[in-house]
Amino acid sequence: MAFAVLFLTSCAKVFYSPDAFEVSQNHKTIAVIPPTVSIAASKKIDGESLKEQQRTESLNFQKEIYAWMLQRKMQGKMVQEILDVETTNAKLLTAGYPEKPLSPSEICSVLGVDGIIGSNFGLSKPMSDGAAIAVALLGGATSTNEIRVSLNINDCLGKKLIWNYDHKYSGGIGSSPSRMVNDIMRSASMKMPYLIK
Repeated sequence: MAFAVLFLTSCAKVFYSPDAFEVSQNHKTIAVIPPTVSIAASKKIDGESLKEQQRTESLNFQKEIYAWMLQRKMQGKMVQEILDVETTNAKLLTAGYPEKPLSPSEICSVLGVDGIIGSNFGLSKPMSDGAAIAVALLGGATSTNEIRVSLNINDCLGKKLIWNYDHKYSGGIGSSPSRMVNDIMRSASMKMPYLIK
């Protein structure tokens, strides 16, 4: 199956707090928390399967964002330590999250980090390889997927949002989470205060 590269469909909306760059450079350890993923309901997928798909996509996206940032750290483009996904999720699970809603400040306290990277992904179709292939077979490989993405950084000490990035993308139905996150992060990183220019 051919994989289509994501492309930008509108200008990104970016928010910085006045002290975003100064505050972010004081962060020693950060964590990538599980993204909130919503997938448009479909007659082909029942409610429980949709929830499971959303949980799967959330873990996929979290791992890909973590891997992307770890790569940038290895390249010397970041100075912050990044809490590994397994530790992050184990601590959150112990605290009852996500079944028990937690504020960014509470998540900071649970994880013991200086900053947290949160995200929201809104998908028109599932993106995991198996689901993508199944949907492609049902609807044709030329179908496109609209992805609404929101990335944010919360400062734990100041208990506030210091950066937010909102964008809408389109990609081929076979776009994998890895390819999707790579394209999204490449665009978002030009605006992210953690990245050393």
